[in-house]
Amino acid sequence: MDVSLSDDELNNSSMFDEYDSDDVFRITVTTDNHLGFMEKDPERGMDSFISFEEALEIAKEEQVDFILLGGDLFHENKPSRDCLTKCQKLLREHCFGDKPIEFEILSDENTNFGHTGFPRANFNDPNLNVSIPVFTIHGNHDDPTGQQNLCAIDTLAAAGLVNYFGKSNTSCDQGVNIAPVLLQKGCTKIAIYGLGSIKDERLYNMFEKGLVEFIRPAEDSDDWFNIFVIHQNRSAHGKKNYIPETFLPDFLDLVIWGHEHECRIRPEYNDLQKFFVSQPGSSVITSLSESELEPKNIGLLKIYKKNFKLEPVPLRSVRQFMMTNVILTDSDLNPTDKNIELKIEQYLTKKVLSLLDECKKSRYCYEKQPIKPLIRLKCDYTDFEPINEIRFAQKMIDKVANPRNILQFYKLDF
Repeated sequence: MDVSLSDDELNNSSMFDEYDSDDVFRITVTTDNHLGFMEKDPERGMDSFISFEEALEIAKEEQVDFILLGGDLFHENKPSRDCLTKCQKLLREHCFGDKPIEFEILSDENTNFGHTGFPRANFNDPNLNVSIPVFTIHGNHDDPTGQQNLCAIDTLAAAGLVNYFGKSNTSCDQGVNIAPVLLQKGCTKIAIYGLGSIKDERLYNMFEKGLVEFIRPAEDSDDWFNIFVIHQNRSAHGKKNYIPETFLPDFLDLVIWGHEHECRIRPEYNDLQKFFVSQPGSSVITSLSESELEPKNIGLLKIYKKNFKLEPVPLRSVRQFMMTNVILTDSDLNPTDKNIELKIEQYLTKKVLSLLDECKKSRYCYEKQPIKPLIRLKCDYTDFEPINEIRFAQKMIDKVANPRNILQFYKLDF
């Protein structure tokens, strides 16, 4: 894309309003939906489905051309029948209908989707009435396994609900050839490269040995807007337990990075590789960590020729989450007090109530947003003894969604 544009120009939606809509791709982007997360929990069991349905509803409202998923649609490698059925119902309800498909696929569909047993995109299947196609890769939670190398995404693809691409059946020694899905709408042409999750160290070694090849379009290769959908560690968790952005080819325009749950959806420019990276983050909170504190968003991606605009769209149905650090030595509490455990409990209760008040003030006026928030107190109890967490949890059952793990005690190491 034209990187000479200023940030204001790049993020100017009105610029795209000037273009003929017949030439502009409109795409909903979301990753790490983790359907089925804590599905047996009576309080949080529906969270993943509620937020995913909101993403689908937004896609319908925005009349997007298609939905692009960045992996980990499911939380479990073998989702329960209930989880799989709920997912199928949502996709059938929101992605099928009479809305016409306003773009065409130019790549060899058998190359892109032949592994599913149906060598065509679902919207080109005469037996299906698809209104919003879904393109997805697999993540590390729902990756293919077993002798047949199948996963839950294969089941959805066989039912005609999604277009599953980026699946590699090759071994580490053979390498990976990444063939793009080529789409055209009017005068805009996009090439979507996808690579389903591979163990980071293995993929790192493959990149080092030059065993990962991106196959560019044979004709007019510079006219395509190039997207790469990846589901790997972006942050280093060891010497080779991640994929450096410098490993990716510099002809790319935009990288959609799945797996990392922190929402950094606004495109970040890589000066060395000359492409942008968007990290949408998860659509449901799966851990009580700092990376989950950022508000959850999906993306509305607009593409015209080599220009793009990615707008964050807040997910209003996501359960609220607040966390704070508490250092008991900074309080007026006395470790030698004979009633110290009771007083610590009262002190921490006040902290929780304060966070609950903040939650009430910042709630969306959205009926599907769960009432009870997630609260985490990280409590440094150096010089003190921890309180009875079970008793504290019982007091919070009617107030928070996670009473059993609301407290996290730790001591500083000197």
